Amino acid sequence: MTRGHLAQTQICLLVCVVISMFASPYAPAQPSPAMPTAGSATIVGHVHDVNAKPVANARVTLQLANSDGTRSVEVQFADTDISGGFRFGNVQCGSYTLRADPKGYTPAVLGPLNIGENEQKTVDVSLVVSGNHGSQTPALKTKPDTNAAGAPEFYDEPQFTVAGVMPATNSGGHATDTIVRTTEALAKATTSLNSDPDRALAENLKTTPSLKESELQEAVMRAPESVEANRQLGQFLATNGRAAEAVPYLERASQLSPGDAELHHLLASVDEKVGNPLQAVRQYQRAAELKSSETNLFDWGTELLSHRALEPATEVLSKGNRLYPNSVRMLVALGVTWYARGSYDQAAQCLISASDVNPDDPAPYLFLGRMQSVQTAPLQGAIKRLARFAEMRPNNALANYNYAVALWKQSVVAANSAGEKEVMPRIAQLIEKAIQLDPKFAGAYLQLGILDSHLGDFPHATAALQKAIETSLGPNATLAEAHYRLAQIYERTGDKTKAHQELELHTLIATQARNSSDRERQQVQEFVISLKNNPAENPAP
Repeated sequence: MTRGHLAQTQICLLVCVVISMFASPYAPAQPSPAMPTAGSATIVGHVHDVNAKPVANARVTLQLANSDGTRSVEVQFADTDISGGFRFGNVQCGSYTLRADPKGYTPAVLGPLNIGENEQKTVDVSLVVSGNHGSQTPALKTKPDTNAAGAPEFYDEPQFTVAGVMPATNSGGHATDTIVRTTEALAKATTSLNSDPDRALAENLKTTPSLKESELQEAVMRAPESVEANRQLGQFLATNGRAAEAVPYLERASQLSPGDAELHHLLASVDEKVGNPLQAVRQYQRAAELKSSETNLFDWGTELLSHRALEPATEVLSKGNRLYPNSVRMLVALGVTWYARGSYDQAAQCLISASDVNPDDPAPYLFLGRMQSVQTAPLQGAIKRLARFAEMRPNNALANYNYAVALWKQSVVAANSAGEKEVMPRIAQLIEKAIQLDPKFAGAYLQLGILDSHLGDFPHATAALQKAIETSLGPNATLAEAHYRLAQIYERTGDKTKAHQELELHTLIATQARNSSDRERQQVQEFVISLKNNPAENPAP
């Protein structure tokens, strides 16, 4: 069948309507009708195992005690989300018992929890796997929503410390090179979602009097212990491309005012600019401990992610997601972190949740599409969301392309000839539309070549692959694969000479692309992470 024949075939796709499990990051509690709403409190929490791994879909019950200490019949229920989070709203004052009883774990019963009017209490539940020795009653950590001035707000101390930095390792090997490159590209793209340090500096300077550098220097000389004088001079220098000169002044300001979260965050962004990631991550951490804002937690987590401290990044971003369940970028960053750790389905679910939180935000769809493009099988739930994005953004080349790739992955896995006849014209239509919208879209030409080759239309496939080569910029994976696919076509059509030439080009370009990635990788410093309070991980010499 030729692509010309396919263009004449009109298809009506049957889309199964599936109720999304990820429309809200928290499963809503089921309040008893007897519970009042006026002056009510909130309980939020997290369920995890002893290794800090989140326990999803765990049923959590909250039961009010009567005045004589017996248990009331008034009970609320909640199920934990993918990060182990849960939330009870509309909680009246009183004393409560909380129980977590997921399958495979010893039930945890906590209490009494004394709840005051309009209080927000945070609960941390650590579960023991059934059959494990040790205490079956987990430690309970709670904190009110507000603290004394200067006290850290981060309710649970991180289970890691950043001990140092080292050169990045060239992990992954050739067999996983595509996954490794995709992971690195996604991590780099995630950092672009954070607060722009330059813009943040500019915003801060709006509140600063319009002074010359000489006046700012003079102010520091007159009052070297002035927090404001040091901050203003540091901001001025950093904003004008002199970040290294700004560091001493911002450090002095943060030392003089150690409880100022904004100063620590500002110093972190400047430390990152001057190539001091170790100090940057420590300053981001301190900012988050002092003020658990969405920005502080996100920037701390993505700083860890960008330097491949994946488990600590997961811990920070998971807590950020629990505190800010409607933050799309927090869910995206958490998804990228899971992807980097090889948990592809969990990564996809984070991005699906992000797309459901704000369907109009393109970021989750674009990240999901990038992940889907290198997977051999379709990611669960991805097709429905990518279809939604293509419908919402019909003039977006990437939206059409990503949906086409997702349908292609599904058709390859299904390997159903009847289903293939129905979906292939739709895939071709989406790819051709992406090319019309972006005539220099090398990836779309490559995918079109793959599709035509699969259908046995080698002339059209050859033309598409040659166009992919023509529009590719520099040595990259798309260019290398295009040469490889051409080699396959020439081999099948009996042109051994051209097949050999294309294979040689594929090898050369793939090697150049890999070397380029290795050079970039070597410029990244990885954080050296030590786990706290874990003697088994740090045996005595």
